[in-house]
Amino acid sequence: MSDLDIAIRLAVALVLGGAVGLEREVHGSDAGLRTHILVSLGSALMMIVSILMSQAFPGSDPARISAQVVSGIGFLGAGSILRSTGSVRGLTTAASIWAIAGIGLAIGAGFYSSGLIAALLILVTLWLLRSVEKALKLKERETT
Repeated sequence: MSDLDIAIRLAVALVLGGAVGLEREVHGSDAGLRTHILVSLGSALMMIVSILMSQAFPGSDPARISAQVVSGIGFLGAGSILRSTGSVRGLTTAASIWAIAGIGLAIGAGFYSSGLIAALLILVTLWLLRSVEKALKLKERETT
């Protein structure tokens, strides 16, 4: 893997993490633009390191680091979930952090189309389904 390929992978991870992070930032999430970029970049870097280590040390398992990223980011996301006055807040943010780590891993592995498609689907989910949720809540209030 060339230095240029590494730079491209990290840049794509930055852009895709930034796109999802910007959406979270616009909607007032504590884990916004910078957090999503850092998680995406960090997980992409860890995947690149996994690949390079498996090339440098034949027989090593390149999936070991990525598996730890998945569980570690799950722990980080759990910290963004708050419970107060009978309601739970932060679940969407926790899920977006976890998903962005997956995107970073995909981009770090060189799976650009998978990472791009996932980022687009996450953005559509966050934008489109926000409207659907609001409409359902309004309808629920009208019927009660």
